[in-house]
Amino acid sequence: MRENSWLRDYGPLLLTGVVVGVAALVLTACGNPANMGFCIACFERDIAGALGLHSAAKVQYFRPEIVGIVLGTLLAAAAAKEFRAKAGSSPACRFLLGLFVMIGALVFLGCPLRMVIRLGGGDLTAVAGLLGFIAGIGVGVVCLRKGFSLGRAYPVRSGEGMALPLILVIGLVLLLAFPALLRFSEEGPGSQHAFWLISLVAGGVVGVLAQRSRLCMAGGIRDAVMVHDFRLLAGFVAIWATVTIGNLILHKYNLGAVSQPIAHSQYLWSFLGMALAGWGSVLLGGCPLRQLILAGEGNGDSAVTVLGMVVGAALAHNFGLAGNADSVAEDGTYVVGGIGTAGMVAVVLGFIVLLAVTLTHLPGKEDA
Repeated sequence: MRENSWLRDYGPLLLTGVVVGVAALVLTACGNPANMGFCIACFERDIAGALGLHSAAKVQYFRPEIVGIVLGTLLAAAAAKEFRAKAGSSPACRFLLGLFVMIGALVFLGCPLRMVIRLGGGDLTAVAGLLGFIAGIGVGVVCLRKGFSLGRAYPVRSGEGMALPLILVIGLVLLLAFPALLRFSEEGPGSQHAFWLISLVAGGVVGVLAQRSRLCMAGGIRDAVMVHDFRLLAGFVAIWATVTIGNLILHKYNLGAVSQPIAHSQYLWSFLGMALAGWGSVLLGGCPLRQLILAGEGNGDSAVTVLGMVVGAALAHNFGLAGNADSVAEDGTYVVGGIGTAGMVAVVLGFIVLLAVTLTHLPGKEDA
């Protein structure tokens, strides 16, 4: 009986983690950038570039993985009768939080999912991001214990819940039928991508499994800290283990902190960027992947959060806030990347904004 209970609690999450890890490896083998088989922040950044919202030529491509995740979630939720259109839970604040979660992630160069995938490739620079993410979630947990809440969402017409899926489907149609209307990178990460159908199917499978298992990195650490529940965290341990084993088998495991793909060694700002992302994710009720899943289930507030992330990606590249990867110059000199002054200011501003949102959404005397 106890074994059956363990399997019921952990089985779906472990299966989802293994499938996500395999999908990341397959997508990388099929053309996605190294250590970036799946990255919600990076993919939404590329989509922003494809739509012309930023002019960073190396990160412009409409990523079908994002479309697949949302449509897969939509189908799974509809099949389980869990699609419920709702909205009204502080949408403006959610937009703002999504914007700064994205800036924090791009300072680090990856969302929580890519952080785990980078660790699975042996990238030790991602350890600073992991520690920062945990620290940010710790701050968010304190906020929750103080009574923080963005309020409840209310049932709305089904069109509200279908808005983001529809937007993404239109984007996919543009990619396949009218590509001249989009922007495409000719070099850099945006030019590296798997065949669109492989990407779409991989995203769809991840969306279905993540919807059924409720996979969420921020939620996993939050639950482990608050109630000592490690079920959600098990999914990301499975991702890390799967990617690590896969890279070892494929002889692509590179343990170290030097010359890692699309990563930088400014550890302090990696820490702070992911701390910002972790704190914001707890306030939002889920990491960037979880926001896509919730949007696919009909949550209009999460759809607004996703749009905030896309705008955050555009701002990050239009104003030079995002991190730059370490690189090797033509003369063989190792060039340390990281972020500039503008990016540092943006991270600090993000902490101020998150603090303001927190303080204005704590229980007041009128709630007593």
